Amino acid sequence: MKRPRPLLVFDSGVGGLSVLRPIRALLPNAPIVYAADSAGYPYGTKSASEIAARVPALLGRLAERFDPELIVIACNTASTIALDAVRAALDLPIVGTVPAIKPAAALSVTRAIGVLGTPATVVQPYVDRLAAEFAGDCRILRHGSADLVDLAEAKLRGEATDPAAYRAILDDLLGQPGGEEVDTVVLACTHFPLVEEELAAAAPQELRFVDGKEGIARRTAWLLRDTAWPEFPGEGTALFTGKSSDIGAYRAGLAAFGLTRLERF
Repeated sequence: MKRPRPLLVFDSGVGGLSVLRPIRALLPNAPIVYAADSAGYPYGTKSASEIAARVPALLGRLAERFDPELIVIACNTASTIALDAVRAALDLPIVGTVPAIKPAAALSVTRAIGVLGTPATVVQPYVDRLAAEFAGDCRILRHGSADLVDLAEAKLRGEATDPAAYRAILDDLLGQPGGEEVDTVVLACTHFPLVEEELAAAAPQELRFVDGKEGIARRTAWLLRDTAWPEFPGEGTALFTGKSSDIGAYRAGLAAFGLTRLERF
């Protein structure tokens, strides 16, 4: 059995917490370092070249500092752009996050699927390949929303959000030709499951929301199946890059995920 080192979960903000929750359920005693690249937030409005340059370098520095057992890139944008480069650069297991188009296609009855992600994610060739391979018989509608990322961040800070904002975002997706046939929506940003209830309440039609967090958790647990974890869970660490964000505003929200130690990097 290996001596446990932390599990590093990475995102541009707090969206990766939606992935951390099922990981915690399967690996309750695993030491956790949650790294939010707040200095680079938001990734979804940046160019692919910016993400490709930033993410591998930052994860290299984080890996050097924390020596993790495994890294989960709990960010669709970073994964669809930089996952291969990170795996090439680091000699440890890397679990990525990709839009859950395959399970959505398996669930859709109407064969019409919405993909709700960041502006950077929804235009990636990787998404084109997933759609062609797993949903070739489906109509795929895409919408990139940076506003929905901000709404999820605000919710975790304990701020009230406007229901009309969620309805407007869904209107941008479902208002496209064929939108009335959509019965399944892929939440292709890890921030979005944090506001799934708000999206469901605002939906103008019956929708099933799908994301990949449970599969990511199972993959993580399988890769770490031989690790001997501590007998009891320790204090989880949340790490924020840069100095601009008010990390104290997230304290209560992070504590709900077992992250009670806050640091800057």
